[in-house]
This record gives sequence, C-alpha cells and structure tokens, in this order.
Amino acid sequence: MEEIEKRPEEQKRKRLLLLLLLLLLLGVGGYFVYQHFNQPETPVTVVSGEFLPEGKDAKEISEKELQNMAQKKVDASQFNMVIAPNVTVTKDRNSNLFIQNPKHNANPVNVEIRLKDSDELVYTSGAIQPGYEIKGATLEKELGEGSYPATALFSIYDNATKEKRGQVAATVTFTIEK
Repeated sequence: MEEIEKRPEEQKRKRLLLLLLLLLLLGVGGYFVYQHFNQPETPVTVVSGEFLPEGKDAKEISEKELQNMAQKKVDASQFNMVIAPNVTVTKDRNSNLFIQNPKHNANPVNVEIRLKDSDELVYTSGAIQPGYEIKGATLEKELGEGSYPATALFSIYDNATKEKRGQVAATVTFTIEK
C-alpha cells in the first residue's frame, strides 16, 4: 500500500520539477529574445578609399574676370523705365503717350496704366522688347475732360522663360482736351 501512496506523490514531484524546468526554459528564452531586439545600435565607421586628388589644370579666377562676371549679372538684373509723366489725350482717345524699353534693358516689359481713383484700366501696351518704344497710343477707355492721375505698372518678364520677374510703377497724369 505504501507503494501506491508513493506513486501519486512521486508524480506530483515530477510534475512540479517539469513545471519548474519549463518556467526556467521560458525565462532563458525570453531573456535571449529581449537581448536580441533591444541591443543598442553601435555606430558604424565607414572608411572611404577615395580622396580628393591634387590640383592639375585649375587656375584662380582673376579679379578682372570676377568683376566682369559680376557686372554681367548686374546688367541683366537692372531695369530702366522710360515713360512721359504728362500725357495729353484728344477727344478721340489718341494721345502723345511715350513709353520706351531702352536697348540696354535685358528683358521685355508689358505696361498697364490704371486710374488712381478707380483702378480702371485705360491702357495696355503688350510686350515691348528691349530697344522698342511707343510714341502715341489710343486709350482703351474714354475719359471726360479734365486731369486724371494714373499709375503705370511695368511688368518685367524673363526673355527666355516668358515668366514675370518683377514690377516697377510710375505716376502718369492724363490731361483730356475737348
């Protein structure tokens, strides 16, 4: 009878031992998994075998060449506007409007003239290339007798891309004769 009683106790001990062994294996496995995914990143040193070669044919740009390059950039960015500040207009809307895009300008322009008090468009030039001018023009809007202050807006366009690069404004006064 003692043997029968020992068997269940022996089986309990084996189960307990087996359970402890299983817990130990799970703990060790969990530790290795944790270590694998939480390792700090170590910096990698990269050594390149290519280095800048010694100079061969390059020469320093002279002061005169630097000035010439700078002057070309300044010339390309400069813009001179020419417009007569006082314009006389006849009753049939013809005027002595004078607008010039000097030849030394690098870019074409479009000029819009709007009345200051109402912002109404009274004249549009269309593209004026460098070296071209307008001498006399017909206004797009009829104005009554009197004097009208206006703003001439010069829109400057890139000659190659045709995109607007900037704007410059000038004051003009229209005098309408009857």
